Amino acid sequence: MITAALTGYFTALSLILAIGAQNAFVLRQGMLGRHVFVLCLLCAVSDAALITLGVLGFGWLVTLSPQFPHFMALAGAGFLIVYGGLRFKAAIRGNAVGQTTANATGLRPVILTGLALTWLNPHVYLDTLGLIGAVSAGFAEGGQKLVFGVAAAAASFTFFFALGYGARLLSPIMQSARAWRIFDGLIGLTMWTIAAGLLWPLRAGISGGA
Repeated sequence: MITAALTGYFTALSLILAIGAQNAFVLRQGMLGRHVFVLCLLCAVSDAALITLGVLGFGWLVTLSPQFPHFMALAGAGFLIVYGGLRFKAAIRGNAVGQTTANATGLRPVILTGLALTWLNPHVYLDTLGLIGAVSAGFAEGGQKLVFGVAAAAASFTFFFALGYGARLLSPIMQSARAWRIFDGLIGLTMWTIAAGLLWPLRAGISGGA
């Protein structure tokens, strides 16, 4: 159970750490102090719903197609390698939180922007339905899988609320290009490490069947 909980929590946390439009928006709203609680709750609940679908639905997909986990592992690893490479590129060039989203200050624009950046982002489906679902397949149905899913969802709540409310503390630091270079470099390393973890079992399977 402990292994399932730790794996679920840190798998979800590692994936969600990647800075994208959604996280940049939460970070920006946190710096502004505008509707932070609502936005963080919206993002966390949305992630939790998608994680639940991934954990519950992955077994059904595997039943229909036993090769589906291998396909998702390859697709997921490919995406992580490319995305990690982009993070390394950003680390070399330098990055900062800019005007990547609308200047949303009212509650309704914040909610609509948060929903769009979450549910219209194709990467979120690969992360939650694909990658997290694939990792969850390694745990037994019932208790272990339930613990894995709850821990993964808890990681979303932890991250978004920490990001939203910690943004003002990070604001002076994260305006530095050097800080973003370091952060993006760590994200790239994390993404490539996860990709290696997905590809290694496939390599072992191919070697064993040879």
